[in-house]
Amino acid sequence: MSLIASYLPLVFVGIISLGFAPAAWLVSRFIRPYKPTKWMEETYECGSVPIGDARVQFRLQYYAYALIFVVFDLVVTFLLIWSVAYGGLSPMATVWMFLFLGILILGVAYSLKKEETIWI
Repeated sequence: MSLIASYLPLVFVGIISLGFAPAAWLVSRFIRPYKPTKWMEETYECGSVPIGDARVQFRLQYYAYALIFVVFDLVVTFLLIWSVAYGGLSPMATVWMFLFLGILILGVAYSLKKEETIWI
């Protein structure tokens, strides 16, 4: 069995999974009833009457924490894969992994440097 043929099921599942969300959205656009009312356009707050505007200011610090989370998530994912396959890797693969980790650590250091107050 060739390498391409062994990956065909994975490609098939990938195409199905990437196409599922747009297909579900399109199907829901055609199936759902559309009868707009004034009640449907109001902001829902657990049955109570909304007070004020629904738009609130967003603290930019949360964006930095989200970036730090994504960086650490990537680090943990790649470290786990790297640790499982470490015995069979070449020395060049180890160098590339340390380079990758260095770039991610620089990203974390930059995002922490941009923070004026750290309350992690």
